[in-house]
Amino acid sequence: MAQTIQLNLSLVMPTIDADDTCIDRLTTTLEQQRGIEQAHIVRENGDARLCLHYDPNLVSLGQVQRFATDVGAQLNDRYRHEQIPFVGLNSADAADVLTNELQRLPGVIHVNANYAVGLVFIAYDSVQLQRSAIEQAIRHMGARLATPVVPTMCGPATTPQPAHDDGDTHDHTAQATAPGADGHVGHNHGSAPAFLPHWLQERWTIALVVLAGIFLLIGWVGETFLGLPPQAALAFYILAYIAGGYDISTHALPGLLRGKFDTDVLMLAAAVGAAILGQWAEGAFLLFLFALGHAGEHYALDRARNAVNALGQLMPQTARVKRGDQITETPIEQVQVGDTVVVRPGDRVPVDGTVTAGSSSVDQAPITGESVPVQKSKGDTVFAGTINQDAALDVQVDTLSRDNTLSRVMKLVAEAQSQQSPTQQFTQRFTAWFVPAVLVVTVLVAVVPPLLNWLSWGDSFYRSMLLLVAASPCALALGTPAAVLAGIAQAARNGVLIKGGVHLENLGNIDVMAFDKTGTITEGRFAVNEIVPVGTITADDLLATAAAVEQQSNHPLAQAVVRAAQERRLQLPGAGGLTNVPGRGVKSSIGGEEVLIGTLTLFEDNGIAVDSGIGRTMAELEQNGRSTMAVSRGGRIIGVLGLADTPRPKVQQTMQQLRDLGIKHLVMLTGDNKDVAQRIAKETGLTDVRAELLPEDKLTAIQELEAKFGRVAMTGDGVNDAPALATATVGIAMGGAGTAVALETADIALMGDDLGKMPFAVGLSRASAAVIKQNLAISLGVIALLIIATFAGVVSLPIAVVFHEGSTIVVVLNALRLLQYRLKQ
Repeated sequence: MAQTIQLNLSLVMPTIDADDTCIDRLTTTLEQQRGIEQAHIVRENGDARLCLHYDPNLVSLGQVQRFATDVGAQLNDRYRHEQIPFVGLNSADAADVLTNELQRLPGVIHVNANYAVGLVFIAYDSVQLQRSAIEQAIRHMGARLATPVVPTMCGPATTPQPAHDDGDTHDHTAQATAPGADGHVGHNHGSAPAFLPHWLQERWTIALVVLAGIFLLIGWVGETFLGLPPQAALAFYILAYIAGGYDISTHALPGLLRGKFDTDVLMLAAAVGAAILGQWAEGAFLLFLFALGHAGEHYALDRARNAVNALGQLMPQTARVKRGDQITETPIEQVQVGDTVVVRPGDRVPVDGTVTAGSSSVDQAPITGESVPVQKSKGDTVFAGTINQDAALDVQVDTLSRDNTLSRVMKLVAEAQSQQSPTQQFTQRFTAWFVPAVLVVTVLVAVVPPLLNWLSWGDSFYRSMLLLVAASPCALALGTPAAVLAGIAQAARNGVLIKGGVHLENLGNIDVMAFDKTGTITEGRFAVNEIVPVGTITADDLLATAAAVEQQSNHPLAQAVVRAAQERRLQLPGAGGLTNVPGRGVKSSIGGEEVLIGTLTLFEDNGIAVDSGIGRTMAELEQNGRSTMAVSRGGRIIGVLGLADTPRPKVQQTMQQLRDLGIKHLVMLTGDNKDVAQRIAKETGLTDVRAELLPEDKLTAIQELEAKFGRVAMTGDGVNDAPALATATVGIAMGGAGTAVALETADIALMGDDLGKMPFAVGLSRASAAVIKQNLAISLGVIALLIIATFAGVVSLPIAVVFHEGSTIVVVLNALRLLQYRLKQ
């Protein structure tokens, strides 16, 4: 008979972070091993485990464990997921051409070159493909590599790490989101020749624009007003062509030789066409404006990139480690779990840890978005990247630097940038056929009218050049990713982690918001308000019995019972193991007698008689807003406990803000009794209540809400609500800064334990959706207008370039407005 074993997936494949492809390979390979009948992944409460079904007659348990470990190690070594920063591309569709070129390399599993963030996200088989070949292909397409980046997900690094890295193989993604060749983020220098001085490489794009403008101005002014000979003016125009067209040609020509057409090709063709027609001044003006537009575009995008990259700058590079009486300045990667770190006033906290000595207020805004510093003292948790304000703190390190909250956030933000929103996918599909179609129509415009004697060859050719400029979809390709980048950046700066453009768009379009009650709508910190013993048992005996059992549980109600016993300084009897009965309560034993704590249904299911008086007592308590639990020992109910939870501060204001944003259905999903749920709902302004739900019932409720109303967002703690979070259109986890599971489970995480961030997140998503629509309208509108004007013969080449480049800069600047978004009060 087959037996099963479950192994922690993160131990089998430590860098499994994100890709189902790696998981599929792992399970498929294991199922090919002798004696292993089935391998699959089990996900419970956000935890992923590898479940193996094996025949013990053919393979031992130890062999199965070794198989899993060996196969996981082999896959880690073979399959790599890397994020490679690049600079030098001039347009979004040039990045698309780069994506297509890399996809053709042998061994590539999937790839995405994201122009907006300056990163190539690539997964590949290292047996078939080496990183050096990838880098060569990137350079061959006119881009340049920035600081080497550590890989993520599957597989270790294949290149040496930069000096500032902490040696981790998969976590410093945000630090390298888009650095320049010098390690500074945001310098997109174009294709500057390597032999130039470093200071000039940094200003290469601007230098070319300035030179193009100067040469054009000298040629035009000299020819028009100063009597400059035509040959001399032509020389200056040619120099303007070289300066203005250098970057364009270095990207367009390699792609053209491979049959790839992008907007650079269209612009270069238009400039060449103008030269053929003898209109050198117009062609030089075209290239000058095109280069100027790209310089402005790069500057605007750098602002959005830097908003994300600022996260990486929050991580201190060293920590003051206390060993005995000595305090040593230690590189952060050498700090170990259990070390004590001293954080002086004004310093950034370098680690995730627990305060062991001292008391101080800590500014957690960089991580959680909280506007008011939080008081920290012995036993409290602090996060790397936050700022200590008042007094020195001793902090015991809880996690390594690569695993702390800030590192996880940086990694998830980088991964979010690799995901495309639905609108972005649409624009890519559109431009994929639109650019070739434009080239075909351009040829027809150049050839057909003269053949039919409608226009002269010169006029027809000129209009075809106008069409190349008019129909170039630069703004269309850039408008959506720029808005997504800015939206995700602004959210991260305010303590809201949005894990992809699809979630940013979806949150702005939801119709229903569902909330877990305990710990989400309410504080989640219960207190025992009523102790009702039955028979001869005393209140202290009843509470001690319940606390002895509940101290084995981390449920909020259980912790409240234990706190109440501690406050009374009660001596607790020894209890046996704890068995959880989902939706009902718990079982244990004391002194050989079975102890049950939970709902009346729990006792009925176990054949324990429930006196009518017990039922009335519990009903009265529940009508007064108490959560109740009955306690039995040795088959007899010995009493009832009543507990109360209170709504979070300002939760009613939060719900009103959500209604003001147009969300009409605000639903509570809770396992608590109906009376308590109705009371909380009435106090907080929720519109609907579904109570007494088991975890699987919450999932069903989400499905029913989606069927009835449409898109649903579910907000919970990321643990008990994992199935519902995964099923909802958008899953939102509370308190992501303190819960790794919350970060991994949900689509969006509110880093602080603050429901008040929800209206900001929804408002930002709606603002992002509006900007995306505006950018689509601007880009498509300008294209349509210029095409009509071209065929009507009422626009010149310089005017077409002004509108084209102007629309590109407008959509990027429009996207940057999201970096200033604030929720209107």
